[in-house]
Amino acid sequence: MEKTPFYITTPIYYPSGNPHIGHCYTTVACDSIARYKRMQGHNVMFLTGTDEHGLKIEQKAREAGITPKQYVDNIVEIFKKLWSYMNISYDRYIRTTDDYHIESVQKIFKKLYDKGYIYKGKYVGKYCTPCESFWTPSQLKNGKCPDCGRDVIDAEEEAYFFKMSLFADRLEDLLLNTDYLRPKTRAIELVNNFIKPGLEDLCVSRTSFTWGVPVSFDTKHVVYVWIDALSNYITALGFDTEKYDDYKTFWPCDVHMVAKDIMRFHALIWPAMLMALEEPLPKHLAVHGWITFNGDKMSKSKGNVVDPFILGERYGCDAIRYHILREMALGADSDFSNEILINRINSDLANGFGNLVSRTVAMADKYFGGTLPKEREEAPIDKELIDLALSICPKVDEFIDNTQIKQALETIFTLVDRANKYIDETTPWVLGKDESKKARLATVLYNLLESIRITSTLLSAFMPSTMPKVWEQIGATAADTTYENALKFNVLPLDVTVHKGEILFPRIDVDKEIEELNAILLKDAPKEEAKPAADSSSTAVEGKELHVPTKPEITYDDFAKLEFRVGEIIKCEEVPKSKKLLCSQVKIGSDVKQIVSGIKAHYTPEQMVGKRVMVVVNLKPATLAGLVSEGMILCAENDAGDLAIMVPEKPFEGGSEIC
Repeated sequence: MEKTPFYITTPIYYPSGNPHIGHCYTTVACDSIARYKRMQGHNVMFLTGTDEHGLKIEQKAREAGITPKQYVDNIVEIFKKLWSYMNISYDRYIRTTDDYHIESVQKIFKKLYDKGYIYKGKYVGKYCTPCESFWTPSQLKNGKCPDCGRDVIDAEEEAYFFKMSLFADRLEDLLLNTDYLRPKTRAIELVNNFIKPGLEDLCVSRTSFTWGVPVSFDTKHVVYVWIDALSNYITALGFDTEKYDDYKTFWPCDVHMVAKDIMRFHALIWPAMLMALEEPLPKHLAVHGWITFNGDKMSKSKGNVVDPFILGERYGCDAIRYHILREMALGADSDFSNEILINRINSDLANGFGNLVSRTVAMADKYFGGTLPKEREEAPIDKELIDLALSICPKVDEFIDNTQIKQALETIFTLVDRANKYIDETTPWVLGKDESKKARLATVLYNLLESIRITSTLLSAFMPSTMPKVWEQIGATAADTTYENALKFNVLPLDVTVHKGEILFPRIDVDKEIEELNAILLKDAPKEEAKPAADSSSTAVEGKELHVPTKPEITYDDFAKLEFRVGEIIKCEEVPKSKKLLCSQVKIGSDVKQIVSGIKAHYTPEQMVGKRVMVVVNLKPATLAGLVSEGMILCAENDAGDLAIMVPEKPFEGGSEIC
C-alpha cells in the first residue's frame, strides 16, 4: 500500500553566527513530528537548511577577510554538526547557494515579472540590516526596527517590487477563515497590524550589494532575501529544475514551522507569492515563541546565548530535546534558566520516567531472576492503568496533528505518573514476600513493563537516543515497539526477560550544578560598566521614589501553577450594599466566569463592559459579599491608591494565554 506523503519544514537559518539553543527548538520540534509521522507509516520529507545570502553575510565575510561563500561554508558545518549531535533526522538540507536553488529562484522571479506581479521602481525608506527588512517610518517602533529593536538606516535605491497589495483580501481570508496559521490569535494580530492599515508592495531586489541571486534579466540587481529564502520550500523539491522530482509528491507542505519574528513573512509574503504563481498553498504554518533568557530573546550582543553542545555534553541530547519541547506551548515564549532545565530533568526524567524503568526492571530481576513466570492473577486496579495506557496514543496523535508538542508530552507522562502511582498502590515489595502472591506480583510487573513499552514507543519520536536503551532493559524487540503496538496491551511475551542496565537519567545535584553551569555559560558574557548600587526596595520614577514592597521569593514551579488568560467583560454590576465591589461576567474563550473585584471607586459598570482584561483563571473560588468569585482581574496600584486595570497591548481574543 502506498504511504501517505507528509512534508514538514523548519525555516532555513541565517548563518551569520554559530547556532544556539534557540535554533534547536524549531528543528527538534520538526524532527519529533517527522519521526512520529514516520512511525505512523507516512512517507515523510523533512527539510531544513540555511539562508546564505544578503548584506549582513557580505559584511561579516569582509570583516573576517574571507569570501561570503567561505564564511557560510564554515558556519553551515557547525549547523550540520549540531543537528547530527541532536539526532536530527532531516531528509534534505538545502542551501540557498546551491546551484539548483539559484536556477529555480531566477525562474520564479522571471515568472512573477512576466505575469505583471513584479515591476521596477525606487525604494526610499528605512532598512534593518540584521533583519534584512525594509520599513516605512510609520512602521518603526520608537524610531527603531519593530522586530529586533535595533537601529535602522536610510535606504534609497532602484529596486523591483512585488504587488503584495493585490492579495490583501485573499490573505485576510486565509488568515481569518482557515486554520492555516497556528495559533489563530497570531492571525488576528497580522490582519490588524499589516492588512487593515493597507498592505504595501514589497521590495524584492537590491543593487547596493552583490551577495545574492542575480536577477536573470537585470543582473545589476540581486533577488532580495525573502523571495530567495521563502522559495526554498519548493525549490528543495525540484520546482522548475531537474535536480529532484518530488514536487508533485510532497507539495503542498503539511507544516511550515517558524518562530514568531519571521511569522509575517511566512503568513503574508509566502502565500502571496504562491497565489501569484498559481501554486497550492501550504496546509499549516505553526508559529512558536522564543526561548528567552531572563525574559529577553537570546542574543549574542546580550551575552545570553546558550551553547547546546555544552548542555548536551552534561545531560545528553535527549534530556535537552525533552526540556525545550516540554517547556514551550505553541505560540508562547519559554524562559530558559539553568534551574528550570535541571528541575525538569530531575522531576520528569530522573524521578519520573527513569525511576519507573529502573524500579520495574530491578523488581523483576530481584523477585524472578529477570524472567517473569506465565501465571497471572488480575485485580480490579489493573483496569484503570490498562485503560489509560490504551487511551494515550490517540490523544498524542491529535496533539501532533495540531503541532502541540508540549501537550503531547504531557499526555504521555500521564501514563508515567499513573504507572508510578500503580507501584505504590500494588506494593510489589509486599507481594514479593508472600509465595502465594507470585502470580499477582508477575501481573503487576508485566503491566508496568507494558506501560513502559507503550510510553517509550511514543517517546522515541522525541527522545530517539534513549528509548532503544529502555527497550533493551524491558526485553522489548523492534516488533514490540511499533506504532500499531502502541495501541495494544499484552504485546510483550508473558515470560518476558528484563536486563538491568545503566541509569537512564541520573539525578542532578541542583545547587552544585547551577553553580558550575552558570560559570560556564556566563564566562564569555559582555562586561558591563559598574553602576551605582540601588536601594532594592525602591524604583526611580520621574524623579520620585516609588516604594516597592518585597514578598517572599517563590520558585518557578510556584509561579507556573498560576494560569493567566485574556478575558472580555460582557456584563458588570454593582454589588448591593458594598462600597468597593463590582461583579463582572468575564468571557474567557467559550467559558464565562464570575469575578468580584474591589474596583468600584475607580470604574463604573458601564466602563467595564467590553474591556479586554488579564485574568487569573485558576484561583480557588471564594465568596465575597455573598457572591462567588471565580478568579481575579489583574490591576496596578501606586502608593497614592490610584488603580488601573491591566489590559493586553494588542486586541487578543478572549481565552488567549498570558505567559
